[in-house]
Amino acid sequence: PEVCLRLEAGPSAAVHSPLAVQNGFLQMLVHSYTAELFMSFLTNLGPFLEDEIIPEVIPMEIEVVDAKITLKDDSPQVYPTSPGPVPITLAVDHVVVKRRDDGVFYLTGEGSSKQEKPVAALREEKAPSEGVPAPAAGTRGLQLKEVPELQRELQTMKIALAEANLDKARLLQEIRKYNPLFQL
Repeated sequence: PEVCLRLEAGPSAAVHSPLAVQNGFLQMLVHSYTAELFMSFLTNLGPFLEDEIIPEVIPMEIEVVDAKITLKDDSPQVYPTSPGPVPITLAVDHVVVKRRDDGVFYLTGEGSSKQEKPVAALREEKAPSEGVPAPAAGTRGLQLKEVPELQRELQTMKIALAEANLDKARLLQEIRKYNPLFQL
């Protein structure tokens, strides 16, 4: 089967967590699942997920193995001559999402030896400020070795950006042939 679902409650669920005895434990396995979804489906999920009541925390474990989801844009086309947007495919090799008693979702990958990091913590991480402390001597040596490689990557990115800007200018020129008042 592509989807297996198990809900366990009562004293036997204490193996998973103390809260699972009271609220239950949900375990789900999605294996070799392939789906095509329209973007409107995802955008219209919001009202169903919103609620004015804070839900009870149900500890859970969702494992996704070898899944492929293709997202297609089904919004009306702005320009009838446009071929339309290219579908986006999300391929998941192996991911485990766990929800613990604290209500935080933890995301781990296959063979992840690192400690699980809560999804909420990922959102709260901030970009480093301007006053970044100087690295230790050992890490400085590694960084100096990476400088030429990083410069090559930077140059490649600059070229790609210039090409993208040229494509953008070309497309804008083409659009303005048909609609001279068009503005971005």
